[in-house]
Amino acid sequence: MDVKEISERSSPPSTMAQWLSLARHNLGLDRAVVFTVLARAWASGSGLITVFLIARFLSPAEQGYYYTYTSLIALQMVFELGFSQVVMQHASHERAHLSVDVNGAVTGDETAHARLASVLQLSVRWYGAGALLLGLALIPAGLYFFSSHQHLGDIVPWRGPWIAAASATVFAFQLDPLYSFFEGCGFVSNIAHMRWMQAIVGSLLAWTTLITHHGLYAPAAVITGQVVVGATWLFLRRGLLFDLLAHKTGKRHISWQNEIWPFQWRIAISWISGYFVYQTFNPFLFAYRGPVAAGKMGMSLSFANAVMVIAMAWVSTKNAPFGTLIAQKRYLQLDALFFRALRHSVFVAGLGIIVIWSAATYLYSAHNRYAEKLLSPVPFALLLIAALLNHVFASMAIYLRAHKQEKLFQLSLSIAVAVLISNYFFARISGALGMVAGYLVIMVILGIGGGTLIFNKYRRLWHAYEWNG
Repeated sequence: MDVKEISERSSPPSTMAQWLSLARHNLGLDRAVVFTVLARAWASGSGLITVFLIARFLSPAEQGYYYTYTSLIALQMVFELGFSQVVMQHASHERAHLSVDVNGAVTGDETAHARLASVLQLSVRWYGAGALLLGLALIPAGLYFFSSHQHLGDIVPWRGPWIAAASATVFAFQLDPLYSFFEGCGFVSNIAHMRWMQAIVGSLLAWTTLITHHGLYAPAAVITGQVVVGATWLFLRRGLLFDLLAHKTGKRHISWQNEIWPFQWRIAISWISGYFVYQTFNPFLFAYRGPVAAGKMGMSLSFANAVMVIAMAWVSTKNAPFGTLIAQKRYLQLDALFFRALRHSVFVAGLGIIVIWSAATYLYSAHNRYAEKLLSPVPFALLLIAALLNHVFASMAIYLRAHKQEKLFQLSLSIAVAVLISNYFFARISGALGMVAGYLVIMVILGIGGGTLIFNKYRRLWHAYEWNG
């Protein structure tokens, strides 16, 4: 074999490596993004299979119950109060002064070590109490809601599935702060990989439940699978957890009153507001238009959310790095990283919207029976556009929160109140079309208009010396 032949045979791998390098550069891919996208792509791709199985094995009324379950389960946001974001940001700021090796050993500044331990200890106490309150409130609330809004002709055995789903949610609630804490400690790609495994196991359990004609237990099966995978992952990292939980913080602990609460109560308002923006569509339609209308909205929202969840990977995986750059006062690098991630995420979201809406419109025009499970093309398009605008608003919120500040809480509350009123009003008089049109108008005026003004104001204020020089 001569030199030329050897060269020709070796060139394809080099070309492939160049293409991969170019893709990583242009799309902003890193290990954390790749695993997060894999997890969310699996969730979205498997979601298509789940949607098919729901359409195949659940009646229209059962579909309405299914998606309304998910909306009510999201009430956990009220008890979580955004504390996971607080945990992540405080952990990332203390992590900037420490080193954490693969075995979980922490070295570096002792004050930062003690403060990092106190973040974990405080979060475990907070979520332990929150889980108890969540269980006492969520199960009875669901039982009351569904008992009060049963429609004639809809005989659905909903009690057992609801209790199972709500109970699984309580266990998942207790693990959430630990995932956020590890992300703040620099385990972003590890957590992303674990969430990928959670998505796979949860989907497999949901499909099994649907195929075996126990479909309304699918939400409980998904959450249970996620809990098992997450608990196993945490058990393998128990060395770091036990070390920090047992670490004596003394007087160097983080002050909840002076450092956590001023940030948390604002983020809590934004967090709860997110519930009313996303999760009140289905219950209002269920109450005023019946479970079939709620099912159509729920399935359409699931497609919109699937696209945005994937796109948000480019921004959310930078959450902890944002906090570290801010702690180090490297603001130019911070802005470069954020705006590059935002461009990539908007491109991915826009592309996903075009593909999903085109496919849904084709099915609708072809009078495919599965198209009847979704909103018609016009309201579906309005919903997807509004979701994209909300994605941009959420990205700006992540950037500002990385400074351990919550400057969008008043605007988030205004958006939530506006969406709540809009949904209540339009659910009664015009149904889904009026609801999504109102949502879009609110996001244009308040979300993008007001959000951009606040974002630019505080970015200039906090980084004033770099803007001036």
